[in-house]
Order: sequence, then structure tokens, then C-alpha cells
Amino acid sequence: MAELEKYRAILKSLLEQYAKMASDDEVETQLVIDPERDHYQLVQVGWQNNRRIYGCILHLDIKGDKVWIQHNGTEIEIGDELVAAGIPKKKIVVGFHSPFKRSLTEFAVG
Repeated sequence: MAELEKYRAILKSLLEQYAKMASDDEVETQLVIDPERDHYQLVQVGWQNNRRIYGCILHLDIKGDKVWIQHNGTEIEIGDELVAAGIPKKKIVVGFHSPFKRSLTEFAVG
């Protein structure tokens, strides 16, 4: 359980950092954290130049004992950021890639 709590804290901290960087006067950046079900998202909601903005920037989940990167709408290598924060590569799954493609990376397949 200590490992799971560590992962939760890392995901929360990482998303909080990115939320600060993505802040905007017109578009609200929302941090959505559900530690009971282990879903962690960063989304943007609002209006800019008379155009509706809504979208997921980052979506991370904890499934079993692994962190799944479900969506990365940034140019940042989130997997590398998670490793730098203390999560081993074998505990990170790049979920937006097919299982075949995952097998070609240094990260977990699933």
C-alpha cells in the first residue's frame, strides 16, 4: 500500500505543477483527482476568441500496481517525468499505444 500512496502523491504533485503552467485568464484549467478510483486528469474549459475550449491535457490512472498514461496532450515526455519522480519504468504503461507498440518501449506492456 505504501507504493500505491507514493504513486498517488506523485501523480497529484505532477498534475498540480502542470495546472499552474497551463493557467490562463480566459480558459480554466481544472485538476480532476479521484483517489478512490485512481483517476487523475488535467482538463481545460472555457472560451477563447468566441470559441469553446474543452479538452483533456493529461489523463493518468493507477490500475493494479501500475501507472497508466491514458492521454498526453503535451509535448512533455510524461513517462520520463514519472521516472524522475520515482516510479520505475516497469510500473508505467503508455496506455495510448497498442500493446504491440508498448512492447517496443522501455515501459511496461500492461
